Amino acid sequence: MSDRSRSAPAWWTSSAHADRRPFLIGRNRIQASFRAHFAEQDFVEVDTATLQVSPGNEAHLHAFQTEAIGHDGSAVPLYLHTSPEFACKKLLAAGETRIACFAHVYRNRERGPLHHPEFTMLEWYRVGEGYEQLMQDCADLIALGARTAGTQQFAYGGKTVDPFADPERISVADAFTRHAGIDLLATIAHDGSTDRNMLAKQLQAVGIRVADDDTWADLFSRVIVEKIEPNLGNGRVTILDRYPVAEAALASPCADDPRVAERFEVYACGVELANAFGELTDPTEQRRRFEAEMVEKQRVYGETYPLDEDFLEALGEMPEASGIALGFDRLVMLATGALRIDQVIWAPVAETHLG
Repeated sequence: MSDRSRSAPAWWTSSAHADRRPFLIGRNRIQASFRAHFAEQDFVEVDTATLQVSPGNEAHLHAFQTEAIGHDGSAVPLYLHTSPEFACKKLLAAGETRIACFAHVYRNRERGPLHHPEFTMLEWYRVGEGYEQLMQDCADLIALGARTAGTQQFAYGGKTVDPFADPERISVADAFTRHAGIDLLATIAHDGSTDRNMLAKQLQAVGIRVADDDTWADLFSRVIVEKIEPNLGNGRVTILDRYPVAEAALASPCADDPRVAERFEVYACGVELANAFGELTDPTEQRRRFEAEMVEKQRVYGETYPLDEDFLEALGEMPEASGIALGFDRLVMLATGALRIDQVIWAPVAETHLG
């Protein structure tokens, strides 16, 4: 008997499995339908290594670290990837033009109804095609997931979505104006630099908390979480488009406004489902952005992750492309009516009960 008391049977007990099994079979059916969908569009399904030199260089993503031990006993740090993105882009540099990948990915410090330490990311990339095509891809997959599961409506957190309706598309700046009464673009210079104090004054004016040590990015995130996300994906899917360049480390700037970038996120029932980019292919600029992210990570968490020099070299050979990461488990949740992400994962990660 485990020394921890359980409020519910473990996932591997027959009773718990019987409750979860309809969601899991639904997952398999949706995954099979997605694979067929990509195959029909001449995508090649690829499989990337989980162990990487760098897990990614976003300040607020947390990785699992391990070691590779050589024959001489020497140890080299490696990480479980937080996304297959670096490997996929290397494949684009190698000559692939349409690829899709169902990857197990790993994120530390994340567990809850919508988060799991190990989950499935569906990523796909299109060479020579704009990021707007990915918006249509998302709409098609969401509808396909609903059809496969036999549902006409997604419901979660008190919100509902018609998965067959055309998505709403709104820019981040317009969402800040509509839902928070904040002029976001007034706080961003044409070189992409941000004015923390100007944004702080606007937050204070509309009654949003501001701390003395908040950065512009902290304030931006607070508005997104408190004012924007609760209003997204209600009735129909929302595409939140044109993020500030400071919040789009892997995306190209928009041609018509260098303050914002070709990045969008997809929401249904207030749940973030996908994150997409018109991919940045300038290795010098990418290095600068990664280094800035790691400075912020050191400031906030007292740690950094190495840069993948192989990736930065490959980026110089990578053609213009668009790419997207979709939280496959979350979409399965909405399509099957599950209430927690662990209900749609065949064998969830053991509970650690860390403080």
